[in-house]
Amino acid sequence: MDYDVVEARHVSGYVVWLRFRDGTEGQVDLSSELAGPIFASLHDPAKFAEFYVHPEFHTLSWPNGADIAPETLHRRARAAA
Repeated sequence: MDYDVVEARHVSGYVVWLRFRDGTEGQVDLSSELAGPIFASLHDPAKFAEFYVHPEFHTLSWPNGADIAPETLHRRARAAA
């Protein structure tokens, strides 16, 4: 799928640089996406920075089980570009 995240790097705070399978890339501030109980621990910037690209779902995931839909990340990256 074109929305698959293929690379991600922490920039600072809640900002992540992302590259997608379709070549789209850009920095995204995810602070507004951290709503709800699953994201509560990620309000700690150190915990937020523990994200990884999930090998099966190809999106940002965290050790606590939180993730963000790749379509959302792609839309935000395109808007920021």
